[in-house]
Amino acid sequence: MKLSNRSILLFWAPLAATWLMMAAEGPFLAAVIARLADPKFNLAAHGVAFAFAILIEAPVIMLMSAATALVEDRTSYKKLRNFTNALNAGSTVALLVLLLPSVYVPLVEGVLGLPEAVADIGYGALWFYLPWPAAIGIRRFLQGVLIRSGRTRLVAYGTVVRLIAMASTALVLAMWTRMPGAWIGSASLAMGVIVEAVVSRWMARDAIRELLDTPCPPGGTSDLLTYRGISRFYSPLVLTSLIGLAVQPLLTFFMGRAASPIESLAVFPVVNSLAFVFRALGLSFQDASIALIGRQREHYAELSRFTTLLGLGSMAGLGAIAFTPLASVWFETISGLTPDLAAFAYVPTRLAVPVAGLSVLLSFQRAVLMQARTTRPITVATTLEVAVIGFAFVVGGWWLGLVGVTAAFAAFVAGRIVSTTYLVVAARSVRRNSVTR
Repeated sequence: MKLSNRSILLFWAPLAATWLMMAAEGPFLAAVIARLADPKFNLAAHGVAFAFAILIEAPVIMLMSAATALVEDRTSYKKLRNFTNALNAGSTVALLVLLLPSVYVPLVEGVLGLPEAVADIGYGALWFYLPWPAAIGIRRFLQGVLIRSGRTRLVAYGTVVRLIAMASTALVLAMWTRMPGAWIGSASLAMGVIVEAVVSRWMARDAIRELLDTPCPPGGTSDLLTYRGISRFYSPLVLTSLIGLAVQPLLTFFMGRAASPIESLAVFPVVNSLAFVFRALGLSFQDASIALIGRQREHYAELSRFTTLLGLGSMAGLGAIAFTPLASVWFETISGLTPDLAAFAYVPTRLAVPVAGLSVLLSFQRAVLMQARTTRPITVATTLEVAVIGFAFVVGGWWLGLVGVTAAFAAFVAGRIVSTTYLVVAARSVRRNSVTR
């Protein structure tokens, strides 16, 4: 039975809503921070602390895709649950190590070269992220279980609760405390994911019960799934996350040494948050594609057609803001940037438009490879992307003297083009080999 665009849309829409709601967190918090004391330094510190937080969570970020691809019955559920708990513990310990002053200060002030004011505010903000990695790991694993069972609407409901918890925390802290804006941002994000993890466990109870009641047949794929096998499947995904999430700290380092460093560091999270709203459409499509493509990739053609439509729509949406007067409305009225800071945001936003479409294509190719349990090319593609980003920034930001945030997004576009092209070739090779076998 073929999938129609409508059936794909109905399955994917709750996941898209989930990612769009998560994407709304960044602009919302940036708008709150921009209206509090010392917005320039706090926006910069918020961006730095968040960059470290997502880098630390890299080992757990692909658990949703892993659960969607691997969890089939009682055996696979228990094995991946234990694997998840180990990753959560390791990520939390890594954040504690980073918070040691003997580690944090030389890294942020020495290696990254950030101003002392930004480093100090960022250190306090980073402490609020301590529960973040484990909460992210738990809820992503549970969301993968929900997607695998077809309960995508419950994933969206959990994110609604997360947004309410995050926004409520931010508004209460902003109105009733004198905490720095960056601290409010990190505390609000942490509260949101903690609440979402708890709610996800409650909503997944029926799906978990079904899995526990489903024994693995002797010699089945789950029976043959060992912890070493899980590690072999997941390790390239961890490396992909680590390398990919290293982009923001890397660009922070570069922007701190390029033209207009404070302005670039302040504007980067605001522009990145807006661009992420449209990149999120592609990111959400990855897990939907894994679940729908079929064991023999029998629904590849239908999903490929939907990928094209979604990519074009994503670019059109971001372009409608980036190239029209809506840009000033977004950055000055909604995000609360001063006109002089907003002026730094316009060109980077326009540069980010192609990335919205490329993210859809990239996610679909990743889904094809994960469904085939061939994850190594995903790591290679991400490595190429980061290498190109680093080289392109050096050329644009240091040799040509572009403003840091402009050079950052130009480099990001170049890297994404290279990585997506590589994955298209790799996925085509996997499909060809599976046909000839």
